[in-house]
Amino acid sequence: MNIEAPIDHKYRPSDDEPFMCDRQKEYFRRKLLAWRDSILEESRETVLSMQEDTQNIPDLADRASAETDRALELRTRDRQRKLISKIDAALRRIEDGTYGYCEETGEPISLKRLDARPIATLSLEAQEKHERREKVHRDT
Repeated sequence: MNIEAPIDHKYRPSDDEPFMCDRQKEYFRRKLLAWRDSILEESRETVLSMQEDTQNIPDLADRASAETDRALELRTRDRQRKLISKIDAALRRIEDGTYGYCEETGEPISLKRLDARPIATLSLEAQEKHERREKVHRDT
């Protein structure tokens, strides 16, 4: 990827530059990689913690509480595993040039939305429409 200028930590994508120019792509690539690294580090810490906490707890209430905590932690890790998959998909879209464009309309996704949710695949309008359709199908 050609970068027009080095990106420092103060850089924020702006509507004043061409949409998904090299600097913007690099900004989002770095943001996604940092997010993924953070999730992976948390996962490693959780695994280590769970390995250390495998003691036998004689009190039934304490054991139930520990098992509930463990189940919650495993559900959280499963959600994060799915999130990593979405992050990897976003990184592939950066490489293939489709990142930042709505999968439904082909229109650019706002930079504010991408900055807040860098794995977004739908524009705000398309996402709202999608959620309304889901609600209608769920309520019927």
